[in-house]
Amino acid sequence: MRSIKHNLFDLSILGAMALAFALAWGSPFIAGGSAHAQDQAQPKQQPDQAQPPQTQPDQNQAKSGTFTGTVVKDGSDYMLRDSSGSIFKLDDSQRAKPFEGKTVKVTGQLDEQAKVIHVESIDGAEA
Repeated sequence: MRSIKHNLFDLSILGAMALAFALAWGSPFIAGGSAHAQDQAQPKQQPDQAQPPQTQPDQNQAKSGTFTGTVVKDGSDYMLRDSSGSIFKLDDSQRAKPFEGKTVKVTGQLDEQAKVIHVESIDGAEA
């Protein structure tokens, strides 16, 4: 017959293993529980309470900024190749032509969908 002391030791080991398992695998369950708590904290909208639709930013809207890269020629067009290798068409070939093969900073608006930069200015980049 085993002693009570030995049984308590076995139970404490089993409890420690259960605690370690809960800590290791419990974090996804804890995160899910907090999301549930947030849902309960926010009142549900009644069907008869109409809210105006939320507008999201237009994906086609051009983003202004400064873009750095190398001017490369593609047929009659000039492109800007950035450090990640992405290529964007420059819409002003006359401004881009003197910088072919050089690293530049282009100020303008990026049309992400068309991958075109509407050039406002082009300057040589300092190395």
